[in-house]
Amino acid sequence: MARVADAEQPDRAPALIDTSYEVAIDPEPDRSPVPVDLPPEDEGSLLPVIPEHLRTRAGVRAAVGKFTGRQVHRAKYHGVRSPKYLVLGSFWAVVGVFRVGGRVARWGWVLHAVPLEFDAARAGDGREFRSMHKELKHTRKFRGRVILAAAAGAIVALGVLARDAPWPVWVLLGVVLLALLARAGRPADKRIVSPALITPRFRVLNADVVLRAYYAAGLGDPVKEGLQVTFGGKPMRRDGEGSGVDVDLPYGKGLADAIKAKDSLASGLDVQVSQVFLHRDPTSNRRHYLWVADRDPLAVPVGRTPLLACRQTDIWKPAPMGLDERGQLVTVPLMWHSVLVSALPRQGKTFSARLLALFAALDPYVKLSVFDFKGSPDWRKFALVADRCAFGLTPTRQGLPGEIFLETLLEIKKDVNERYARLSELDPEVCPEGKLTRKIARDPRYGMPVRMLVLEEFQEVYDLGDGDKSKEVAQLLTFLVKVAPGAGVILIGSTQRPSGVGTGQIAQQFTAFRDNFAIRFGLRTSSWQVSELCLGAGAYSEGLDTSALLPQYKGVGILRGATDASPTVRTYLADGRDAERILLAARGLRERAGTLSGTALGEEAPAPARDVLADVLTVFGTDTALHWQVLAARLAKQLPERWEDATADSVSSDLRAQGVESVNVKAYGRVLRGCRREDVERAAGR
Repeated sequence: MARVADAEQPDRAPALIDTSYEVAIDPEPDRSPVPVDLPPEDEGSLLPVIPEHLRTRAGVRAAVGKFTGRQVHRAKYHGVRSPKYLVLGSFWAVVGVFRVGGRVARWGWVLHAVPLEFDAARAGDGREFRSMHKELKHTRKFRGRVILAAAAGAIVALGVLARDAPWPVWVLLGVVLLALLARAGRPADKRIVSPALITPRFRVLNADVVLRAYYAAGLGDPVKEGLQVTFGGKPMRRDGEGSGVDVDLPYGKGLADAIKAKDSLASGLDVQVSQVFLHRDPTSNRRHYLWVADRDPLAVPVGRTPLLACRQTDIWKPAPMGLDERGQLVTVPLMWHSVLVSALPRQGKTFSARLLALFAALDPYVKLSVFDFKGSPDWRKFALVADRCAFGLTPTRQGLPGEIFLETLLEIKKDVNERYARLSELDPEVCPEGKLTRKIARDPRYGMPVRMLVLEEFQEVYDLGDGDKSKEVAQLLTFLVKVAPGAGVILIGSTQRPSGVGTGQIAQQFTAFRDNFAIRFGLRTSSWQVSELCLGAGAYSEGLDTSALLPQYKGVGILRGATDASPTVRTYLADGRDAERILLAARGLRERAGTLSGTALGEEAPAPARDVLADVLTVFGTDTALHWQVLAARLAKQLPERWEDATADSVSSDLRAQGVESVNVKAYGRVLRGCRREDVERAAGR
């Protein structure tokens, strides 16, 4: 208990609280600072011996290829213009002869000293004049002898060369003399050889430029204490085709503030926004890595896909997708993952998703199911290799695409459940971790090949016109994206509507399906909110915003989830002809491996049981009643796979068996027997 100071001692300032205690309670706490991160063992950081972009074979090949390509271009460019260079060089060489002769004459006559001799004569200084004149006379005599000796030596050398030297030596001597004389003769602003490449405009990153940009963007203050922007431990450095530096913002500022000020930062750095990249630093929220490209890296296409080599691939290895902003190869691991591709229309979404499907197609042991719900020509050639496929949503000879899709989902779900059961029962020597292995997937005895389900514009199947069927499809898709990857089923989904479709339960299922994709690739979107839906929660706070990509960037997007980094990828190109060539090669690989199945083998998809009432309601349209003849004709035309032989009598019989009454119907100016829509709906409700 603390005691109040003794008030009887006036010469002592009273203390409010005495720090003495009757009993010692706790020792004084250690108030020395404790580091948040353990200090490194060595002082300072070591710079890499080999630059990062030259540490991989792909990086070395890219660097060598780029250098070689430039030199080849230079050779072609200057080779075509060599006659022009010869004419200009000859002209300026003639001028150079006179200029060199004039320079030699001025040197031999010591013209620069003549004004000094004149000055002495005008001043009447006879002694200085005689001394100057004598010295100039002596110097001119000596230099004249030097010039004569040099000329004699040149004449002798030319005589020897004329007698003994072969013609290549004369050619080399002529080229050298022509170049030297042309260089001496041409004015400084008259180029003979024009440059083959345009010198790019880029900024060298230094401390002053970076600080200017950050202060101009309002991310700090150079005067106020504690608001200065500083740099991390590593110095500014070249990083690929750009420059990078670790930036420490003032306390209270973070990466999110820098991202919001990205436009201002680009202006302060005097570059385009597409040249500025901000990456999170794992050690501190106020530190980030600033990388500034020398030129806009996203405007340079990367060329055709390496899959055009048509060699067999391995789904257990990552698929090549393109190059990042630093020119490094970007790959996507497909096993155990699902991939979502999203973008505005005509930004390269289909081409990007198709690249991954083509990689899987070249592995003959992958079982493909491809469904393109927009019905474009982009995916139709996959029928060459796909086990199941459908295009669009309109009825076809194979059946209704929506029903084929539903049957496929049910079959995959059953397969997934059976796989987990069988994998758990396998001998640990065959299946050590209870997971699908490459050996098991490629052994036909187990019947568990790697499967890939490709869904183009999958938002369309959430509104099939039948609420119950749409709900069932939505539930199956959510189940598969959550459970199937672990059983060796890869999902590739693309959509231009990542914000969702439908209402109620269907909308919830869509959100659950979208949010469970492990890997996400977002091309240009309309806003950062849509970008966040595509790339996943927290993407914008990490500096990932697909809405910042320019409209002219086709096939450029941000890849998140494939690795710890989230690179901006310029995807390889595979157009329709390229895809067909690859798929023909893939079919050949599957034929040799004996793995063709389903649609690719010519097998018809299993036809679902005919639902008379549902089919009749489908073709009824907006009519309230129809004649039996008209109803039979519509069924045969719209659903030929189930009603190709339909007649008025057979349709009437089938519906009356379901409890639909045959009544007189007045339509098309005639009164004939038929049925009413409300009667069919009532029977369907029962």
